[in-house]
Amino acid sequence: MTHQPEPHLPGVLAIDAGNSKTDVALIGADGTVLGTARGGGFTPQHVGGTAAVAGLAPLVEAAAAAAGFTTWTGPLTSHVSACLANADLPIEEEGLRTALESHPWGLSNTVVNDTFGLLRAGTDGPRGVAVVCGAGINCVGLLPDGRTARFPALGEITGDWGGGAGLAVSSMWHAVRSEDGRGGPTTLAPAIAEHFGLPSAGAVAEAVHLGHLPFGRLHEIVRVLFAVAQDGDAAALELIDRQADEITRLAVVALRRLELLDAPTPVVLGGGVLASRQPLLLDNLTARLADAAPLAEPRVVVAPPVLGAALLGLDHLGAGAEAQARVRTAYDPARPVAA
Repeated sequence: MTHQPEPHLPGVLAIDAGNSKTDVALIGADGTVLGTARGGGFTPQHVGGTAAVAGLAPLVEAAAAAAGFTTWTGPLTSHVSACLANADLPIEEEGLRTALESHPWGLSNTVVNDTFGLLRAGTDGPRGVAVVCGAGINCVGLLPDGRTARFPALGEITGDWGGGAGLAVSSMWHAVRSEDGRGGPTTLAPAIAEHFGLPSAGAVAEAVHLGHLPFGRLHEIVRVLFAVAQDGDAAALELIDRQADEITRLAVVALRRLELLDAPTPVVLGGGVLASRQPLLLDNLTARLADAAPLAEPRVVVAPPVLGAALLGLDHLGAGAEAQARVRTAYDPARPVAA
């Protein structure tokens, strides 16, 4: 069902709230980007849904101000389209949507997991599979009739592995065990120590444990991991191979659940780890997909994820192709590229 935008209001308030950053954009009903703002990560699992949504208020105000709306009474926009990390279960999506309704931002509100935003950014309609590998990892699939394929994506307790956090911690596991003798040799150990300016990988672990080094900085290890792997380090190559396998497994299961294995289907790849387009990962991944799902069409989205939220919002309003093209051009002039 589509809803016509109010003529006196901008069309969409698009929100993409990820683990590490949040983007907000005010989008006209014609697809024009009117104002934007960026802030930190969205963590309802730590602060609660109500507080997490309240934390978006300064960004909404900044985007509105950038669009020339310094004050407003009543709704700011016709529709709020929010693609949120850590909204992993339908009950969590509904709770966050209820929290959004308590703010005077839109006449209507929708909340979906941010992986649905990635899928929309990489496709022209509601059909395909998307795998996000950024700070975390998740996968969704969607058919035009509304059927979905989803995973709980609650971490190791639901069988997840990888993403920037998983790769970083696993790299540390190999590095520290190499130093203390429990594991085999790997150049991850000296490379990680050098990156943080500390004498050893063990010292890095101690610095994180004691709070001298923010845990979030461990994500920087992913760059170290790929650099070491390019030099042929066996442990680093093993981790990248495992990540390629995990992404492939997610995509293939989603394709199978939606009975899409035997039809040409977009498989959209995004998130920081995949958007960096590291050949060691992408070449491995595309070879695995070609073997397990020959008709899959992998494509990498490098545009800001808020594009997906904007497109979903315009879909909700029934915006035409011209509006869709306008917002795409603003965020993604090159469109998704083949993996």
